[in-house]
Amino acid sequence: MKINQFWLRMMGLSGVLGGIALFVGDMLFYYDLESTNYLLNMGNASDYRIIASGVTALLAAWFYTFGIGQVYVAFKPSRRIIRNIVLFCLASIMISYGVIHGAYVAIATTAKLAVDNNLDVEVSTDLAYKVNQALRNLVYPIFAILSILFIHQVWMRKTLYPRWIVFFFPTLPFLLQGFLDPFLTGGLRIIILGGYLNLIMIVFFTASTIAMWNKGNEMV
Repeated sequence: MKINQFWLRMMGLSGVLGGIALFVGDMLFYYDLESTNYLLNMGNASDYRIIASGVTALLAAWFYTFGIGQVYVAFKPSRRIIRNIVLFCLASIMISYGVIHGAYVAIATTAKLAVDNNLDVEVSTDLAYKVNQALRNLVYPIFAILSILFIHQVWMRKTLYPRWIVFFFPTLPFLLQGFLDPFLTGGLRIIILGGYLNLIMIVFFTASTIAMWNKGNEMV
């Protein structure tokens, strides 16, 4: 059957918008012209910034989830079970982006209370951080499964994606994050590392949209 080219493109652009929305949410939490301390920056953020950042979590979850449709279409040539597993993994991860960012509001509000009342910020936010990390730990195995299936299927030419998309898939950038750490300072550090997970999704959905831009003309 023919793929609706307009909606195929809109799905990819929706994924990009999801990344942009949540990147803005990250900056509302973290960015400060004079400080690179994430906790203190959250503690000094205004109520408006914290509320607005929380709202971006919901918007991004919607945008990201719609964007998954483009990847699902790209996997049409794959076996149905593979395609459905990829869909499930991606949906789980994209929804988790919104949930985990939303849960980060607890860290931001706790940090703000600590700063306002002259409490130890790290001690005050410790429990909220532990909850957030527990959520992340549930996502990592799903991400590992998705990475293996995605890279294998694309490299074996069992999808509509060209092989080069593998280099823009989040796995490689995610693994490179630690190597970037020593080279970034000041505001650039906050921008890149503070919004890193969403920046790599912006890159992926941009690459995916370019790769799939004219695939609506093909039969699958």
